[in-house]
Amino acid sequence: MFQKILIANRGEIAVRIIRACKDMGISTVAVYSEADSEALHVGLADESICIGKAPAADSYLNMQAILSAAAVTHAQAIHPGYGFLAESAKFASLCEQCSISFIGPQSGHISAMGDKDNARKTMKKMGLPVVPGSESVEDLQEAFDWAGKVGYPLLIKARAGGGGRGIRLVAEESGFESAFLDASREASTSFGDEGLYIEKYMEQVRHIEVQILADAYGKVVCLGERDCSMQRRKQKVLEESPAVGLPEETRKSMQRDAVRAAKKIGYINAGTLEFLVDADGKHYFMEMNTRLQVEHPVTEMVTGIDLVKWQIRIAAGVPLSFDQRSVLPSGHSIECRINAENPALDFRPSAGTVDFLHIPGGPRVRFDTALYPGCTVPPFYDSLLGKLIVHANTREEAVRKMQAALAELVISGVDTNIELHIDILAGEAFRNGVYTTGYLESRNQQ
Repeated sequence: MFQKILIANRGEIAVRIIRACKDMGISTVAVYSEADSEALHVGLADESICIGKAPAADSYLNMQAILSAAAVTHAQAIHPGYGFLAESAKFASLCEQCSISFIGPQSGHISAMGDKDNARKTMKKMGLPVVPGSESVEDLQEAFDWAGKVGYPLLIKARAGGGGRGIRLVAEESGFESAFLDASREASTSFGDEGLYIEKYMEQVRHIEVQILADAYGKVVCLGERDCSMQRRKQKVLEESPAVGLPEETRKSMQRDAVRAAKKIGYINAGTLEFLVDADGKHYFMEMNTRLQVEHPVTEMVTGIDLVKWQIRIAAGVPLSFDQRSVLPSGHSIECRINAENPALDFRPSAGTVDFLHIPGGPRVRFDTALYPGCTVPPFYDSLLGKLIVHANTREEAVRKMQAALAELVISGVDTNIELHIDILAGEAFRNGVYTTGYLESRNQQ
């Protein structure tokens, strides 16, 4: 097992990883930008090193600085969390070259699955159903040609990355060119890869993802699914597990497909296969995320399996100590992403000092965060402040528990979307579990 791990991230996920390491008796190294010198993850880690100025490009995306920090502190492994370098095949490869364990899949798998076009081709060859669309397009004219074949409405999507970036919905041909150029610019800025592909826009669908763990000895275990259909501008707002009202055959089929695909490509570590499910219960492979997901806590709550600890164990060569038969999801879990933003002002990001903080408690209530009274929320990074998670025996109980927890959560000093979550949970569509990926947008237009 590793003796020391460097966490190449910040915010709540850095705190989450440090706590897992402490539980395992592993020393930790935090890296931080000048803007994060007083951040919670810096104080919790055993060692800390400043790796650059506030902009992510000068710090959390600075591969050389992070690898130098690992070398200076004699860290044996690097955990990238999610975002930043978590899906960088180049960074994983550099770790391998420097004899530093990358806590995640091998660089080849990150490269193969991170290229969404290649991932679609790979899954299609395995017999998995995929959303109709193009291969990677090289220029505007080729994209136009594919758009005519796919038909409107359609999505223009970045070949690399994720998180809702580099995606544009095009309703008709007149808006295609500007959307294509916008998506290309955003993809280049966000991922350093301007490659795009065209995908048929499927309306009235659910976004369901399947979590797997795979060790280095060929064992792949599915930990169930999460419903991530509550979205705003292609970014997830709320997640729950298990998915409500999903046909049992669809559930089993997606899980079988996820395990089969991971085994076929020889995947190692934690991974998530994302699917769209239409009104008839038919599922389509969309993409694979080769990292820890933001919403991983709901899976942990229903299975009792710590995904971060198993990421570390697998990277250290430890085989999975359980099989598929011993994974018995229980109850229902919901996660609300608490962001520093103002929904009334078109979700304008908010920065500032947290002058008061009250975190709800009670059995099976969890708030993953890096906040503390007096901390600064800088304007340079993602707006996520924390993730409020609850678990109960039934979905109805989980909804009530989350409503109570949201009402008790107080974050003063910056704007938040807490009231939006309270409103979502009170809605009939959510209470009935019949919402789709377009629910929030359609509701806001009414």
